[in-house]
Amino acid sequence: MSCSCSSSTNTQNELHASIMQKINNHPCYSQDAHQHYARIHVAVAPACNIQCNYCNRKYDCSNESRPGVTSYKLSPEEAVKKVLHVGGLIQQLSVVGIAGPGDGLANPKQTFETFSLLKKYAPDIKLCLSTNGLMIHKHIDEIAKYNIEHVTVTLNSVDETGEIGSKIYPWVFYEHKKHRGVEGAKLLLEKQLLGIQMLVERGILVKVNSVLIPGVNDEHLPFVARKVKELGVFIQNVMPIISKPEYGTKFGLDGVPSATHKQLMKAQEACDVNVKLMRHCRQCRADAVGLLGEDRSDEFFKESFADKSFEELAHHYDLNQRMKTHENIETWRRALRAANGKINQEEATNKDELSSNGNTMLVAVTTRGNGLINDHFGSAKEFLIYEAGDKAIKFIMHRKVENSYCMGKENCNGTYPIEEIKNALSDCHLLLTQKIGDCPQKELESIHLTCDESFADEPIEISVLKGVRKHFFTAS
Repeated sequence: MSCSCSSSTNTQNELHASIMQKINNHPCYSQDAHQHYARIHVAVAPACNIQCNYCNRKYDCSNESRPGVTSYKLSPEEAVKKVLHVGGLIQQLSVVGIAGPGDGLANPKQTFETFSLLKKYAPDIKLCLSTNGLMIHKHIDEIAKYNIEHVTVTLNSVDETGEIGSKIYPWVFYEHKKHRGVEGAKLLLEKQLLGIQMLVERGILVKVNSVLIPGVNDEHLPFVARKVKELGVFIQNVMPIISKPEYGTKFGLDGVPSATHKQLMKAQEACDVNVKLMRHCRQCRADAVGLLGEDRSDEFFKESFADKSFEELAHHYDLNQRMKTHENIETWRRALRAANGKINQEEATNKDELSSNGNTMLVAVTTRGNGLINDHFGSAKEFLIYEAGDKAIKFIMHRKVENSYCMGKENCNGTYPIEEIKNALSDCHLLLTQKIGDCPQKELESIHLTCDESFADEPIEISVLKGVRKHFFTAS
């Protein structure tokens, strides 16, 4: 009996180690990794086999950061050349994803040709695929063949009647026919669940993206979370619908509102009891480049790499130097973990695990990455949000704003866009930032937000705990 238990434990440990190795430097599958490693999406898949009411695949929209948008399409050869070019300049690049602007498996020739070339010229990089799930079952062998260890499937409903799905998908194109309404939604769900099951059986890590659509599937998402846990999905990402009318989507033009921060938090909390959640998603463009909190796609146009040879770009990619860079990143991450200690309770589901008295605070942090509080308030265009008590902390989400408080001398017209920031941080209690001026600090005090720059350039997690203890738990 003891031998059997030991064998089982060893197997579980080996499985855990295998999974940790797969996600260690994947910025989407690991919340910790996203502060240190970069990703690139290559836009080789223009066609799509379903229509979503929240989607509009437009081109030349470099000012937008949302799924489906790209400035230009690439051939498989151009895509791999771009990866080699970018990977030599951004050596913390660790993942290549195909995420559109259509669906990767609706463009299988371009998708798998790209992955084949990447295996040859960039063998160190992780391969990632995003799909609506309709065609996974037909391409599962190719996904396994190219060692694509991470697949993201968008699953917005598990309603077997098709009623909810029919409100999201006007049509589904399968086997040379458009299936509309309830019929299409039921067909899509059947293939999605089959595809996810096949991926999990092959040991491929699955991330499920679920778009939060107020009034359509917001109350239904906990059922999605329950189902994906049952299927063995690794992580779920509940992402807010982006539906401004100017984006031209059906939902946007029909007046379906974008999901608010509070609605997203409510949905995440409802799903959190069922499956591990991804809380740091940035809803990236189909040609995104860089850390998750940044997008450098406008720095890399075809002219900078298309005419260069694979041999020249492979030399520029410099595998040996990239390995050294990644080793340095891991050394830094070990130092950060030692400094932060074991205070981040990602799996905490109630406030008593974070606080000795059941009270917790929301803390906003400005950062440019590397796990440090290293960004001025004036230049911050996003804030990391943590829930914290006097015992531990938990990462909740990131919140973007369209304009930073200070837009630089060239764009400064004497006004400072503070109202959007105040709205984004209205439920927060503490702001930890590298630097903040007297004027914005007074503005934030009007919403009862305490600002503290004494933790500048310090590790984020331990600073969040210390900051909450300093300002809200001094008696204890």
